[in-house]
Amino acid sequence: MDGARDLRHAARRFLATLKTGLALIGLAAICGGLLVALDGDEVHRALPLLSADLQPAEATVVAEGPIGALETPLEREQRAVTEYIAKRYRVSEAAVGSYVAAAYRAGAQYSVDPLLILAVMAVESRYNPVAESVVGAKGLMQVMPQFHPEKLADHGGEEALLEPEVNIQVGAQILREYQRRFHDTEAALQMYAGAFDEPTSQYAAKVFAEKARLELLRQKARKQQSA
Repeated sequence: MDGARDLRHAARRFLATLKTGLALIGLAAICGGLLVALDGDEVHRALPLLSADLQPAEATVVAEGPIGALETPLEREQRAVTEYIAKRYRVSEAAVGSYVAAAYRAGAQYSVDPLLILAVMAVESRYNPVAESVVGAKGLMQVMPQFHPEKLADHGGEEALLEPEVNIQVGAQILREYQRRFHDTEAALQMYAGAFDEPTSQYAAKVFAEKARLELLRQKARKQQSA
């Protein structure tokens, strides 16, 4: 009886030390060392004591489920768009994620479909934030700084166009102005590209084709939410 009581006390002292040092030393290694030190009979007597004391006083059960269940519909949509763009254009998913988020913010601010903004980025720069054309267009949306100095004044001038957030905001603002002026997105896109008089509207067609691909992802994400 005394031996069993001593063993019980020893086991409880061990457990107190174990709980204190658990963050630094692996539980499996500690228990393994203890069991190796005991003979067969002591192991059988000690295991019930260990297992009883290792049970937490209050256990919190976290239900596991798909990651998507924790996302809002908008987050799911943005994630789908980000993954598609990163794969199609071979751009870092982290970088694309920031562009997508900025496009959705700018779209909400200027009442422009964010997918249209992203489609313009695809056609203009293939998501290269430091792209510069021979005629001076800069950044993701290839904004021409000489034509929009008033829009850049609040951002520190022309060089700010190489900052993705600024470039996307200014590009979205320009798109919205053209949409209001012409009451037609195709005409607005042609004006944006400096090809307003081009009869076949090739630029607008390219943007619409890219936007249609993104729209499929949006619809799929929304169907997942309603399912």
